[in-house]
Amino acid sequence: MSDARTPRALVVGEALVDVTRKPGGSVAEHPGGSPLNVAVTMARQGIDTTLAAQVGDDHFGSLVRAHLDRSGVRFDGTGSSAPTASATATLDAGGAATYEFDLRWDPESLPEPADFDLVHVGSIGAWMAPGADAIADLVRRAHASGLAVGFDPNVRPALAPSVPVLRQRVFDLARLSRFVKLSDEDAEVLADGDGDPLSVLRDLAAHGPALAALTRGGASAVLRSGDQEVEVQVPEVEVADTIGAGDTWMGTLLTELLVRGWADRSSFTADELRELGQAAVTAAAITVSRPGADPPWRNELVRPHG
Repeated sequence: MSDARTPRALVVGEALVDVTRKPGGSVAEHPGGSPLNVAVTMARQGIDTTLAAQVGDDHFGSLVRAHLDRSGVRFDGTGSSAPTASATATLDAGGAATYEFDLRWDPESLPEPADFDLVHVGSIGAWMAPGADAIADLVRRAHASGLAVGFDPNVRPALAPSVPVLRQRVFDLARLSRFVKLSDEDAEVLADGDGDPLSVLRDLAAHGPALAALTRGGASAVLRSGDQEVEVQVPEVEVADTIGAGDTWMGTLLTELLVRGWADRSSFTADELRELGQAAVTAAAITVSRPGADPPWRNELVRPHG
């Protein structure tokens, strides 16, 4: 990757509209989906980012395209004319979200990974049939070419296959990925009653990633590389809602790796893990302080390394 140009990232997976229902009956529509949120996070922080996703020619599709355009994300349609997906998020009194989905994932074509400096995949697009096979092929090709791959399974139990099938797919993708993030909820599903989230993180980290991370909501995040493991405390903020927090975390991590020139690294020191984790939790704290998935822009963040 040349220092003379802006790093290029490809993000692949679902784009949808979050229909948010709040206590009291109010309803709001916000473009979202984990891969879309990661792409928006990276673009707002200065990365030349392309999102490959299925978006229809409908009202929700117009919302998604306008949101991507405002955030500086390049959009690459996957050839499908299916209606734009949606997720209804019902918020409880504390701002935590539960989801219901209306979506499909069957991309007809995906961009060539070799044209980018980093590829990120994850969420529903990485494990929902039939499109998950296209994602797996993309990751295999990226890995074979030495390209850095980011992966966030972002498990949704209501949509996921059986736990053994899901776990196999997640671990297969993690083996070919350099940077992997789990939430504690992801880890609990993958553990299937056999082990705690930290044990899942350590098991996954031992299977190939240069860096694996576990986010735990308002509790500390854990980052691991080889035998190095650190905890990073989460800033205390007034929470509007938690939508997009984990995606902001992941997008910021990938941005930091690209900006620092660390995307080709195979290991990290404890101090480096703390720096990366601190940047990620800081950005995610901004997102949870405002409604919907609204990641911070570069000028809202302090980046002492330039």
